[in-house]
Amino acid sequence: MEAVASRGLTEYSRYGSSVFKQVYIYGGLDPAPTELVRNFGFGWSVGGWLLFPFLQKAGAATVARLRERVAAELKTTFASHYTRTVSLAEALTPEAVALYTKRATGEKVLIDPSRG
Repeated sequence: MEAVASRGLTEYSRYGSSVFKQVYIYGGLDPAPTELVRNFGFGWSVGGWLLFPFLQKAGAATVARLRERVAAELKTTFASHYTRTVSLAEALTPEAVALYTKRATGEKVLIDPSRG
C-alpha cells in the first residue's frame, strides 16, 4: 500500500506518505505472532475483525439483508470446497483429526453426519 501511496510524492519524507493505511486481520489460522515490517510510513493502523461482534452491532435489518445475500450467493460467492468429506464415525479417527486440525488454508474437511 505504501509503495503505491508514495509514488506520487514530489519530495522525500522520512515518514512516508500521509495516506492512511488500514489493515484488518481476519481469522487466526497461523498462531505465530503478527510481524510488521516498518516500510509503510506512519499513517497506519492494524486491527482485528470478528464476524459475531460485528453482527451484534449491525442491527437486525442489516443482519437480515446479509443473510439474504449469503443464501442467494451460496453456490457462487460463498461456495465452499472441501478436500475431504468424512462421516461422524470417521471424524474420530486419528487420520481425520490430523486432517481437520491442520489449520491449512484451502484444506477444509466436511463432517457429514448423514454418511454411514
